[in-house]
Amino acid sequence: MTYILYGDRGSGSAMVEMALAEAGQAVELRSVPLEGDHQLRAAYRAINPMGRLPTLLLPDGTVLTEHLAILLTIADLHPDAALLPPAGDPARAIALRWMALMASEFYPLVTVWDYPARYTPDATALAGIRDRAVAQARDVLRVVEAHAGLRGAGSEPFLLGARFSLADIPIAVMSRWMGGRAWTPANLPRIEALAQAVAARPAIAAIWRRHRLSGD
Repeated sequence: MTYILYGDRGSGSAMVEMALAEAGQAVELRSVPLEGDHQLRAAYRAINPMGRLPTLLLPDGTVLTEHLAILLTIADLHPDAALLPPAGDPARAIALRWMALMASEFYPLVTVWDYPARYTPDATALAGIRDRAVAQARDVLRVVEAHAGLRGAGSEPFLLGARFSLADIPIAVMSRWMGGRAWTPANLPRIEALAQAVAARPAIAAIWRRHRLSGD
């Protein structure tokens, strides 16, 4: 049994695809279109009761949800890929800090932006809710830009300098969401340099393009 990934183009499953590619692992992709809310249908909820993407089935049949848990598990299962620094290395703590921030503070705002009607019965408030979600998400990215130690363009564009790690993937991918494909290059040069470096990696480039993470 191989890895099986449930997702959709442009969704959080892109991050898992990239991590598996960096680990040199084959994956079977199963489409769960967000358009039409297929992720909320009973058949998919039987696999992921939260009705969210992504979901990864491990080769032993274990079901994993929540992208942060998935990424960390991939790193643990494939230590030879060195996707994260080893336990005890201070660089690992840095990577985990920013991965957790993106998962806990940025990602939930995507749901608010995508589905504002879930958060109010007032149809006149929907635009305002979406605007606030975008503003708060961009505030999170500004914190990463200013405080994560990114150096910007050059030979050390990643969170850990010259060393790529799994922590770079969520920052790069999420920087493209909620209008970020245009906004990030114009406002966050260090994150933009990181995103471009991730997009150019041989294992990731085709996945990046397929998920339409470049351009308008």
